[in-house]
Amino acid sequence: MTGIEDVTPPLAMALDERGYTVLTPVQTAMLNPDLKNRDALVSAQTGSGKTVAFGLAMATTLLEGNDRFTSKDVPVALIIAPTRELALQVKSEIDWLYAKTGASVVSCVGGMDARNERRNLDRGAHIVVGTPGRLRDHIERGAFNTSGLKCVVLDEADEMLDMGFREDLEYILDTSPVERRTMLFSATVPRMIASLAKRYQRDAVRISTAAEEKQHQDIEYKALTVAPNDRQNAIVNILRFQDAKNAIVFCGTRVAVTQLASRLNNRGFSVVALSGELSQNERSHALQAMRDGRAQVCVATDVAARGIDLPNLELVIHADLPRGAESLLHRSGRTGRAGRKGVSALIVPYNWRKRTERLLHSAKVKAVWERPPSLEDVIARDQERFLSDPCLTEPIKDDEKAIVKELLENHSADQIAAALVRIHHTSKPAAEELLDQGSSDSGQPKRERQDFSNGVWFELSVGRKHTAEPRWLLPMLCRAGHITKNEIGPIRIQEEKTFVELDGGCVDAFLKALGPSRKMEKTVEVTRLDRKPDIGGGRDSRPRRNDRKPRRDETAGSDNKSKPRKRFDGENAHKKPYKKADKREDRSLAETRKRDNPVQKDHVTNQQDEAAHAYNKRFGDVENPTERFKKKRFKAGLSEEAQGKDKATKSAPKKPSHSSDDDRPVSKFNRKPKEKKLKPKKNVNSKDGAIKDGFRANKLKKAKPEK
Repeated sequence: MTGIEDVTPPLAMALDERGYTVLTPVQTAMLNPDLKNRDALVSAQTGSGKTVAFGLAMATTLLEGNDRFTSKDVPVALIIAPTRELALQVKSEIDWLYAKTGASVVSCVGGMDARNERRNLDRGAHIVVGTPGRLRDHIERGAFNTSGLKCVVLDEADEMLDMGFREDLEYILDTSPVERRTMLFSATVPRMIASLAKRYQRDAVRISTAAEEKQHQDIEYKALTVAPNDRQNAIVNILRFQDAKNAIVFCGTRVAVTQLASRLNNRGFSVVALSGELSQNERSHALQAMRDGRAQVCVATDVAARGIDLPNLELVIHADLPRGAESLLHRSGRTGRAGRKGVSALIVPYNWRKRTERLLHSAKVKAVWERPPSLEDVIARDQERFLSDPCLTEPIKDDEKAIVKELLENHSADQIAAALVRIHHTSKPAAEELLDQGSSDSGQPKRERQDFSNGVWFELSVGRKHTAEPRWLLPMLCRAGHITKNEIGPIRIQEEKTFVELDGGCVDAFLKALGPSRKMEKTVEVTRLDRKPDIGGGRDSRPRRNDRKPRRDETAGSDNKSKPRKRFDGENAHKKPYKKADKREDRSLAETRKRDNPVQKDHVTNQQDEAAHAYNKRFGDVENPTERFKKKRFKAGLSEEAQGKDKATKSAPKKPSHSSDDDRPVSKFNRKPKEKKLKPKKNVNSKDGAIKDGFRANKLKKAKPEK
């Protein structure tokens, strides 16, 4: 059996200073001599001391029997965590655990100044703790040298894969030495983790502690059913009823975190927010305020669901239900750590009960279904705490005797006690009065709702033409009027309006919630009716099948009912529903008519005919009609036969003559160029002063007179 005595001496001294007397199961398993310098795939319960466990396991590989580190030329160990908070928390744990060894621990996380991190790496470090994205960035820039790594630890490996860091992890592991020691720590071991371990680990030892099988035995699960629009009031009452030193409220989105944190802050709670939109400095200050006691409630997204350790966290509230079983377990695992007790409360709207039951079943968790604390429950619990306060039983101190004597001389004991009670009540935020939940008690079987004896009808300004449906009208009524679905009766949807019956007991509260505008969702107007509207006896005014207008073939005496529908099979197979041959015949007849009647020809054909007619009028007709369209716009020549006819009769216009070697018609493309006539020039002397035949064949210059 391994224990603290088997730990490396410098680390054993650090554990003793921190008050460690007994190691947790996962820490004991990591100190097994058979695990020395071997790869490990470890699954253990959240909050079981995994950080100290792999810190102890690394010591044998990093120190190699020495008590202190020697040089720090390149890092020898790398720890990768999914979130910034967890990485900084791991660094804090490694700092005190390796304080006696002279180790230099450097963090590389997103949201921090990368230049300072590069300077710290340049100065030298033994152990590097960081998030995947920032570590890969330093490796690609050459600031982080991974050639000297002896050990690599992946903390919350399943969460890193779920967050999409697989590519970054593979890049980091591929750049590190092959003979390194690799340890994977994860709350669960899904298929992706197993495949990653198979690829990057060598003969790994699988460790599954007994605490994993008894997960969250120290956590009490409660499922609190509320009205959909009453969740924030229920959260206020739970915080007041439990009065935990530290509580964390999980929301699904950043917007919900901001809204709920503002609401709780206005109610008098000391609140901090934690979400991805905050800078790393703000997130670190928020967690430190929780640890110091300056803040009581932390409203956060799932960014705080992994690895965050708050020693005094006693209550976890799920304002928005988690997306899956693993998210539920990791959220709830922030409390009930290291043997401490905790409460995990799920705020469940009425219409989400079935979904919540499936979630609890998949997480293998049993929860107690009950209602949230009411205003009377919170007041009664406050009185119990006040009466059991140790201040009432502690003896009076010497420095308090003077003020006690003065109070008794000036005021009666009853007045002093009443003042003390008032001070106690005013120091706490006021509780909320929740809506009457009626018969929604989850412990009783669901019963059919009876008709209202004092129901009041309302008219809504939406109808079937506005796509009105009960599935969105019902939630809208609950949200806007602060009522539950059990207080809503029949919904009768008409073409342009809708009638709704409400229980008479909720009418005043309903109208008060709507306000003087009497509108829901800014557009739907609500009008109270004095009597039941005349809408018939159905669920709505939509006509039933028997009331609809009969089809044509259903009308009595209709011909369509007696005539069967034609079928083109069997003996009628040769008959086709569409006579394509007839269409072809019709088309050919139309073309013939167009050809015979020029008026019915299309636009292009008429243009061609007009051009041919003009050509024949000028040059005469030809026997071959196809020759008319060889050249457009009167640029086509006549055939040889047409030439002979034109020369013989000379009835056609005069045509240009052809050359002897080319009998083609003359055009501007084959016409011979005309000879340029020379203009006669008189008294133009050449260089020798003679007249050149009275013509100027070349450009001559006027002769200069002789000197």
